[in-house]
Amino acid sequence: MFRIGHGYDVHRLTEGRKLILGGVEIPYEKGLLGHSDADVLIHAVMDSFLGALALGDIGKHFPDTDEAYKGIDSMVLLRKVVKLIGSKGYRISNLDATVVAEKPKLSGYITEMRQNIAEACGIKVDFVSVKATTEEGLGLKGEGISTTCVCLLEEIED
Repeated sequence: MFRIGHGYDVHRLTEGRKLILGGVEIPYEKGLLGHSDADVLIHAVMDSFLGALALGDIGKHFPDTDEAYKGIDSMVLLRKVVKLIGSKGYRISNLDATVVAEKPKLSGYITEMRQNIAEACGIKVDFVSVKATTEEGLGLKGEGISTTCVCLLEEIED
């Protein structure tokens, strides 16, 4: 049996924070505002996994009211979600994510993002797609970054 999931996340850019995407620190004058490290790419990936199994969203599992998650590395949370998927009898087949950002340019960081996600998910990098695009000056107008992700989960056969 297969399950398909979709995830979406968006965070505002702000001064005084590091910009972390896909577990990669990207040099930029602003970072994403959030309770954790605000890694919108990893958040969308996790939400796609959780959605595929009808397990709610990351806010349900890692609420922003819980101080234990304040400033936490989203890759740590991703590993927890991957374990949860396994405990439900599923494994990750593949995922496809699109990061939407006017700035900074992300093309030089995509390979490392894919590698980080693949490693955390326990899958080959060939099954992880990360793309970056802009909104051509529309939408968030450089005030934030959003990400969408779709995934396919496969039931583990005994």
